[in-house]
Amino acid sequence: MTTLKVGDKAPDFKVLDEQGNTVSLEDFKGKKLVIFFYPRASTPTCTVEACNLRDNYEVLSDAGFEILGVSADSQKKQANFKKKHKFQYPLIADVDKTMLNAFEVWGPKKFMGRTFDGIHRITFVIDEKGIIIKIINKVKAKEHALQVLE
Repeated sequence: MTTLKVGDKAPDFKVLDEQGNTVSLEDFKGKKLVIFFYPRASTPTCTVEACNLRDNYEVLSDAGFEILGVSADSQKKQANFKKKHKFQYPLIADVDKTMLNAFEVWGPKKFMGRTFDGIHRITFVIDEKGIIIKIINKVKAKEHALQVLE
């Protein structure tokens, strides 16, 4: 799990979204940013989580937030996920785990008695100056936007 904490500068990143566009932390200077990390596109909980942000996109946008979804899925899988669910925000295809490692969300997980490396479902809220102002370690997929706004 991440050792980053509220008040830390967000790790810098330069990665590709589902369309092959380069996205960096610098792109969001002067804006509030929600970065949500999820294990895998098109799985039930990840879909509910991403759709909750989609359904509340206008409220989040009105509150000044930009949104980035991040998983280790390929650009094609992310593009299909975005198209199918009509997400208004970019999905990062972090296949080489650059961003996952920078934010320390890749690591040992347990599921059904088995331990394996994977993506921890964690959301970071970053202010206009690139400082982490909130970390949501226990994401509630159906209430994710509300957790961001609280």
